[in-house]
Amino acid sequence: MNWFRGKAAVFRVMCTALVIGAVVVGLVLPPIAFSEDVTIAAASDLNFAFKELGAEYEKQTGNHVKLSLGSSGNFFSQIQNGAPFDLYFSADIGYAKKLEEAGLAVPGSLYPYAVGRIVLWVGNGSHLDLSKGLEILLEPTIKKIAIANPKHAPYGRAAVAAMEYFKVYDQVKDKLILGENISQAAQFIESGACDAGIVALSLALAPAMKAAGQYWEIPATAHSPLEQGAVILKSSTHQESANRFLEFMKGFQGQEIMKRYGFTLPS
Repeated sequence: MNWFRGKAAVFRVMCTALVIGAVVVGLVLPPIAFSEDVTIAAASDLNFAFKELGAEYEKQTGNHVKLSLGSSGNFFSQIQNGAPFDLYFSADIGYAKKLEEAGLAVPGSLYPYAVGRIVLWVGNGSHLDLSKGLEILLEPTIKKIAIANPKHAPYGRAAVAAMEYFKVYDQVKDKLILGENISQAAQFIESGACDAGIVALSLALAPAMKAAGQYWEIPATAHSPLEQGAVILKSSTHQESANRFLEFMKGFQGQEIMKRYGFTLPS
């Protein structure tokens, strides 16, 4: 009996030590995080809207957003070659549809999230009369005009179409400076490296550009609609998190942020 009592006493001491150890570890180590990152490839016209959207999403869910910005066409090629993104937001819904057709997107996840607009932008130091629209690009003082590269950036294609619509393209095509994406084109004019540019309205409405210059909104009839679309990628290992972000964007708060940056929302 004494032997059993001794064993029981030892067992109680060991259990107490384990409990105390667990408490100490809990106090010293941070809690295990159960949140998931969501990795997003997004067209660069979403730069400021998505930084705000992502910050709000993180605050409400605890899930971290890893945002990569660039041209829709370049991301399309990267995804075809296995780039590890969870979500793809294209400035041209056609790219998103092609991924769906190729079986690279989660079936039924295609979401037409916005229609974009383009503007003619000049810095505050410019004396050009923006009310004349794209005709001001013919002015001799305009030496360099920034647009996104139309080969892989939908906003660049829209800029070329608008210049053709207003019959100025042939006269100004040698003045064009091509940005890798629409954000880089905006940087060219905001920095003064170019005299004018055609950029996304969403960038012109961002605080820095809004303070640094002025813009003229190009009529939507001057180019094909900039219908933008998103898909969840089939290769994603965080499809549930990707879907949660998409649902957050579709909700009231997400839609209000998009509206503030000049996006026309899908009906």
